[in-house]
Amino acid sequence: MNNSPFKNDILKGKVAFITGGGSGINFGIAKSLAAHGADIAMMGRREDVLEKACKDISSSFSVKTFFKTGDVRDADTCAAALKATHQTLGRIDIVVNGAAGNFLAPPELLSPNGFKTIIDIDLNGTFNICRHAYEYLKASQGTIINISANLHYVGTLYQAPVSAAKAGIDALTMNLAAEWGKDGIRVCGIAPGPIGDTEGMKRLAPGEAGEKMKREIPLGRFGRVEDIGNAAVFLTSSAASYITGETLVVDGGHWFSKPPMVPRDVVEKMMAAASRPAKSSS
Repeated sequence: MNNSPFKNDILKGKVAFITGGGSGINFGIAKSLAAHGADIAMMGRREDVLEKACKDISSSFSVKTFFKTGDVRDADTCAAALKATHQTLGRIDIVVNGAAGNFLAPPELLSPNGFKTIIDIDLNGTFNICRHAYEYLKASQGTIINISANLHYVGTLYQAPVSAAKAGIDALTMNLAAEWGKDGIRVCGIAPGPIGDTEGMKRLAPGEAGEKMKREIPLGRFGRVEDIGNAAVFLTSSAASYITGETLVVDGGHWFSKPPMVPRDVVEKMMAAASRPAKSSS
């Protein structure tokens, strides 16, 4: 995190609780928060992954770490993990809801159970954590970051369940921000675009599909995990103290860009032809 634009101690004294923090984007967020002084707690389903992630963070940064296995679909497990975090690290200032599931499927071939599974993990899991973190965040005047996506801003093929879940998360973010602002709790979201250095990109946009996607991004590259980490540091810092209910899109302009209807060279030829003086008919 040597290239961070933020002061190293901007989050010093804070405790961040992150679901799905053992890998991918969420692990990157955990490292970014730790690099700027926050102690880190993680919840996920794989003990070995969580243990390794915590060891990596504690050996790289001078912060405390803690993990608790659990499934965000189980509300009691969520409550227990948050309670254990509070007991172990003394407080909870930041909650990052990153646990998610996704797979590609045409809707007519998708089973109702497959659709429900994604809703349960992404949307219901986010609510379960937010609901049981409320008292801790009220005490610390803390911040929630819900990890969303840009898929539901347009119709994205083969992504019906996750698009529905993330749209629900965006709505939940705004509603909780409106409800809990009086308690000093800020609720924001981050909507990552295509992040190149993740397993999800390799699985959901392999090979030429990924290269085609990259060509359609206005900034001309895939995002990096650290781009999302920097967004999380900003939103959880005092620099964002008057921001709530917003979902910050970090996608290089991907969602609103469209591939050209005709190639550029054809457009240039059309413009050149239109600019030539018309021949006199006399």
